[in-house]
Amino acid sequence: MSHHTPVVVFLDRETLPPEIILPRLDFEHEWRSYDSTTDAEVAGRIAGADIVVTNKVRLPAHVIEGADRLKCVAVAATGYDVVDLAACRARGIVVSNIRNYAINTVPEHTFALILALRRSLLAYRGSVARGRWIETNQFSYFDYPVHDLSGAVLGILGDGVIGQAVAAIGRAFGMIPLYASYKGVEGMGPLYTPFEEVLRRADILTLHAPLTPATRNMIGPAEFALMECRPLIINTARGGLVDEEALADALESGRIAGAGFDVATVEPPPREHVMMRLLAHDNFILTPHVAWSSREAIQSLADQLVENINLFWRGAPRNVVT
Repeated sequence: MSHHTPVVVFLDRETLPPEIILPRLDFEHEWRSYDSTTDAEVAGRIAGADIVVTNKVRLPAHVIEGADRLKCVAVAATGYDVVDLAACRARGIVVSNIRNYAINTVPEHTFALILALRRSLLAYRGSVARGRWIETNQFSYFDYPVHDLSGAVLGILGDGVIGQAVAAIGRAFGMIPLYASYKGVEGMGPLYTPFEEVLRRADILTLHAPLTPATRNMIGPAEFALMECRPLIINTARGGLVDEEALADALESGRIAGAGFDVATVEPPPREHVMMRLLAHDNFILTPHVAWSSREAIQSLADQLVENINLFWRGAPRNVVT
């Protein structure tokens, strides 16, 4: 495919844990790996690259246009909004992504959040640590609500493989899953419940949609006002699907029973960020974008990433988004 030894550049290897093994490519190549790369460093680092691997480092049009030898961008994630696809299409550059690697890890994290909140685990643990149990004269106390999952309505926003896996786990708990129709879209068929009806009926709402112009702030003040069952809100998908200020208002006013988020609009959020303020509440959990990160899932991602590059070099690219 080329007369020179191809150069493969990984711009942000540090986004994967160091113990994760990247299999070797099955063609002769020069491998250049950087723990992290700033916006100012990107152009210089990919100038002579044939293949670029990025997870979160942005590749805007002007950088792509300056990389004369670039033939393939292998995104080490499912989301590929960091790459200017139009610029790649104009040059015939193949962009591939990772698919379906998180089918166990994200649903399991989703239910870890649901169970912790539904049974007030943080509140009870904290109260035990403060001496509350010692102070009681009984074997038990009932300061915080505990609810079963069985019989609860599970509203699912996002019907891809992750949303479907969450529904399957929900059914195993005896829950009633409802797939919400897409916001503003009518007539999606019998498998879907109208968006606003799901908001009204759900005991737990969990988000598994990509962040697009159509889904940004899909849950805002008007949507929180429809929630009649004081649901839990779970977001293991993307920051920006929920209006964070509206979330804070709903949580602090008791409109919702609690929230478990693995994502924020700014990652990491600064200390003054609204999501950090909410950590003062026992019914709010924020984890640092780790729902995807089981060791098994990340090794699967790494294996798939390398195979995407191998298949591209053989002339049979897969998971192409351009």
